[in-house]
Amino acid sequence: MTEYERSRTMPAQPEHVFDQAANVDQMGDWLPEALHVHAEELPAVTVHEDRSDEDTSALFRARREQMRLEWGTRDQGAYAGWLQVAGIGSGASEVTVHLSFFDDGHDPGEKSVSDALDRSLRRLEEQVRLRVDNAAG
Repeated sequence: MTEYERSRTMPAQPEHVFDQAANVDQMGDWLPEALHVHAEELPAVTVHEDRSDEDTSALFRARREQMRLEWGTRDQGAYAGWLQVAGIGSGASEVTVHLSFFDDGHDPGEKSVSDALDRSLRRLEEQVRLRVDNAAG
């Protein structure tokens, strides 16, 4: 099993960050470009991965009371992950993403995963900022 984790501070209330991250219809705006999530009847989702051109049955749960998202593959148990949002005061939040790959064949490798996590957190921050700016304006 291989695990990866990244965190990023965002200048927004945790509720705003969580709501943006948990919106299944807008996940493509911040997830790695090669992943596409299609909601079925939640918690069931299908994840399409461009790299392998495969669809994978997965589960996605948003736990607002904990400010936590959890996901993982449904059938083969290849990977799982979570995203946690925590308020750190002064209207800022810290977002942590954790990925666990149980199947080495599904793990794209440390550099690829680390880069994707960093890009995704930056993109999430951009989406949160756009949402907060639009709500304020």
